[in-house]
Amino acid sequence: MRSLVKAWLAGFGLVVSAGAPAQPVVVELFTSEGCSSCPPADALLGELARKPGIIALAYHVDYWDDQGWQDPFSIPEATQRQRGYVRRLSRSGAFTPQIVVSGDTSLVGSNRTEVERAVKGDRDSLRLSLAKEGDTLYIHFLEAWREAMDVYLVGYLKEATARVESGENAHRTLKHFNVVRSFKQLGTWNGRPQRKVVSLADLPRDASVVAVILQRKNQGAVAGAATLALR
Repeated sequence: MRSLVKAWLAGFGLVVSAGAPAQPVVVELFTSEGCSSCPPADALLGELARKPGIIALAYHVDYWDDQGWQDPFSIPEATQRQRGYVRRLSRSGAFTPQIVVSGDTSLVGSNRTEVERAVKGDRDSLRLSLAKEGDTLYIHFLEAWREAMDVYLVGYLKEATARVESGENAHRTLKHFNVVRSFKQLGTWNGRPQRKVVSLADLPRDASVVAVILQRKNQGAVAGAATLALR
């Protein structure tokens, strides 16, 4: 099925997502340059990002920005995303570094053993295919499902290095991976195989990759995901 879809898309001159795993695991890290406990989790996410079958995303929250250093990568959408998981996973409150695996497992982001165990867990995943032409993204939902799902578009920067001048990480140079620069809900998928067309014109200039996440309602378990490099 996948080879037929890719051949059909290529026939129209579209750039098609390549090498996307059939059942990718989505790993979401909530972090901040202002948090001294976060660099080990950032490094772990970088390792995971290089492994096949994993979509690793770093959300820089903004509630650390008044603690002595304003993170240049922080966005309010990251904090909102984390709060959704706090409500869903019955956590007492937000913390950094936090990793959420597949939308259903919350862990301390620097706990390598527990994170790697969660990533290896057996999960179902619905297949998506992404393609683009100019500033237009085509999302192909390749399977049918019995329930509606929320669809999210994530634009992210693959790597960045930053020098921190104050706060808990003062005078350190930090390396970041898959930094989320934009996050928005695209609406709801009704569970039927179909194509959705999305404009990328408003994507931040530094976003070099997009991910589409298919997730159960109320920020539940992730049901599918795919990525596409923009350049």
